[in-house]
Amino acid sequence: MKRQLDAAENGVHATALKKWKPLAERGAAPAQYNLGLIYYKGQDIPQNYNAAFKWLELAAKQGLARAQYSLGLMYYQGNEALQDYIRAHMWLSIVAFQGFEEAIKNRDKVEKMMTPAQLETAQKLTREWMEKNGK
Repeated sequence: MKRQLDAAENGVHATALKKWKPLAERGAAPAQYNLGLIYYKGQDIPQNYNAAFKWLELAAKQGLARAQYSLGLMYYQGNEALQDYIRAHMWLSIVAFQGFEEAIKNRDKVEKMMTPAQLETAQKLTREWMEKNGK
């Protein structure tokens, strides 16, 4: 994994992608997260929000806080994915409970854009996820 990280840090994202993809396909959350970022940013490869979303979601569901935060931001901003304040609030809340200050700030921004019903749904989904995953 060290060589893959070095490749990404040196701007060789296409090489890192080739090496991370097999790891990501085997379920390695850090590799899934890194693939998601590479696709999101379009570094040395065509930008692909759908692929970014896929890999970030897989890593987020495994409990990787960085991926949960990034996924929350994607839902908040919309990009090519459907903007979903409920899911944005849910993922940002999960990370906020882990003490990540930026997640708290962004969750609060999302909350200001939500209806009371949306907020209630988001809080319910957050509780369910936390109970199921213990995170």
